[in-house]
Amino acid sequence: MNTARNIIKEQETNDMIEYHLIRSRRKTVGLSVNENAELVVRAPLRTSVREINRIILENDNWISKKKEQAEERKRKREEQPQMSKEELNRLAEKALKIIPERVAYYAPIVGVSYGRITIRNQRTLWGSCSSKGNLNFNVMLMKVPPELLDYVVVHELCHRLEMNHSPRFWNEVERVLPDGREREKKMKEYGYLLQGKSI
Repeated sequence: MNTARNIIKEQETNDMIEYHLIRSRRKTVGLSVNENAELVVRAPLRTSVREINRIILENDNWISKKKEQAEERKRKREEQPQMSKEELNRLAEKALKIIPERVAYYAPIVGVSYGRITIRNQRTLWGSCSSKGNLNFNVMLMKVPPELLDYVVVHELCHRLEMNHSPRFWNEVERVLPDGREREKKMKEYGYLLQGKSI
């Protein structure tokens, strides 16, 4: 795998589009915008830069929209006030009461058992599920709407059935929460909370 930084010019507006190019043994070109509002292009080893640039220009509107959303999340992240240890402890106490209740409610509906529940102040994850069935949840879930907390709980419990994000996994999520995919998208609006710093 190799990486490079490229710049192309948008013909109609003359705007410069800068992107990070990552080449690997993949079969298709993929576009994404990271949390710093930077365009990342993943491409097969043999795909020409000209072809990559064509794909980028064809998707200019999508890229602009994603960059605006990333910039907004970045702004919220930077405006997020620092939390004291006392505030984090209060959130953790609340999470230790509410999250196990939601897990206990949804586990029979999903049809699974689970092990230990841990609450953490993680930087990148809302939750995780180990192969032994232990569940980890982010304390910042106390700052998202209840329906999104429930989504994260169901998501992790469904990993007890499928330890991946395959179509079968999503079928399990949507069996319990038919709007699970929509809730997944809404969680991205709160991504700035994962970057919050504590004193």
